[in-house]
Amino acid sequence: MYIKEKLKLNSYLSKSGISSRRNADNLIKSGNIKVNGKIIKKLGYIISNNDIVKYKDKRLYPEKKIYLILNKPKGYVSSMKKQDNNNIVLDLIKINYKIFSIGRLDIETSGVLLFTNDGYLSNKLTHPKFNIKKIYHVVLNKKINNKDLLKIKNSFSFKEGKLKIYNISYIKKLPKNNIKLELHIGWNKIVKRIFNKIKYKVLYLKRINFGGITIKGLKIGEYRYLKKNEILLLKNL
Repeated sequence: MYIKEKLKLNSYLSKSGISSRRNADNLIKSGNIKVNGKIIKKLGYIISNNDIVKYKDKRLYPEKKIYLILNKPKGYVSSMKKQDNNNIVLDLIKINYKIFSIGRLDIETSGVLLFTNDGYLSNKLTHPKFNIKKIYHVVLNKKINNKDLLKIKNSFSFKEGKLKIYNISYIKKLPKNNIKLELHIGWNKIVKRIFNKIKYKVLYLKRINFGGITIKGLKIGEYRYLKKNEILLLKNL
């Protein structure tokens, strides 16, 4: 890949897909990066077109950045590697780039799952301090009354801390066991844990929005590349 402008070593590492730019500084300081055969520990080191950059003796190349959305089906794990006999989400995506999911959905949860090779953006979208919006369609084992909805709105405490509910409501024209829930955190199985607190069981869980990106127009199991305006939206969150 031709470098059109001066590129700092940490940016080069980030563009190669091995880390975020922040974590790239740690790789450099720890002496894991070689340029033209020499270990470089200087932050801010500038890379030119003729330089050969290696990490653990493997040459790195800046990659074209890929951004995808998958309408994940139930029955697929979000792992990037095979686990026992489980299907993995990468089985559904047929491209010639090394990518990874931004966050996870458990095997029983369907809906929006984003993929990229952009380590910096992935780190941003999964870091708690950025409060990334996540909206779910939840189907419960029974109708939920207004009193219990209010309990959830007032929030609960969990081992991770106090949970803030940004929005919870019935879904229009559907039975009252269908709930739309907005959270800005990604604690493990948190949606199921919320309803378990008040003796409801989640029968169906689908993420319908992640950071403003929706699965509209995508059939279950289908994926597509994000549009330029969607990528910009995520980068500006």
